[in-house]
Amino acid sequence: MATRGIFDSDGFVTSEAVQIDLPAASLPMRMASGAIDLAVVVIILLVALWAAPWSLVGEDFALVQALVILLLVGALVAVPVASETFSQGRTLGKLIFGLRTVRDDTGPIGFRHALIRGLTAWFEVWLTAGSLALLIAATNEKAKRLGDFLAGTYVVRERVRLTLPEPPAMPVELAPWAIGTDIGVIPDGLAVAIRQFLARRDELTPPSRGATGSSLYADLMAYVSPAPPPFAHPEAVMSAVMAERRRRDLLRLERDDRLRARVLGPDPLGR
Repeated sequence: MATRGIFDSDGFVTSEAVQIDLPAASLPMRMASGAIDLAVVVIILLVALWAAPWSLVGEDFALVQALVILLLVGALVAVPVASETFSQGRTLGKLIFGLRTVRDDTGPIGFRHALIRGLTAWFEVWLTAGSLALLIAATNEKAKRLGDFLAGTYVVRERVRLTLPEPPAMPVELAPWAIGTDIGVIPDGLAVAIRQFLARRDELTPPSRGATGSSLYADLMAYVSPAPPPFAHPEAVMSAVMAERRRRDLLRLERDDRLRARVLGPDPLGR
């Protein structure tokens, strides 16, 4: 299954279109989070240098040099790479500022992406005192540094208000099928992903639109029975299911309101 989006609490992924709702982090925010990560790395390095088994290497210059290199690589590369890999794009600084590193298609990064970013940071951040990373990040709208370009990633702001698009319309040709369809309890994350995809699909490239739509369609079919007509396009099916699901929810809410009015009487507050 293609994973083109950010994982939510249900384990599903929101589509590539969510990029609009998760904007790229600004350069000042990246610098602030990077300063915290820098402080963490320096503290880890100092602790490692203090706790290193210097007595075992003695006065052998080659062994001392090898141990120093090992500690530097561990603190400056291994720690950030491990942090971003296991937390899917977060470090302490990013966590504090509500940021996350994602793929260019807004999917979660993996070890390969984190490793490329970590190795590149050795040169553009540490060897150039951050000047090269700052220069490159200031020249593009997503504040991507060299490691982001090589890994195909960028940093997004997660703490933004989610704006839902207009509800999908019911395709006329699928209305009879949708009305008689058994629709299960669709997880909220999958429902939001489909709504976002249907609202932003025209902004996607054809390969991304096809891959994302196929992935979401396959997930949705696990909650729908019987299968749609063979002539139906997956995007039309998703629109029909979401429109019918919304219609049923509205009817259920209206029934609940009528039942509540009969049992409790008129609202004393007049609402």
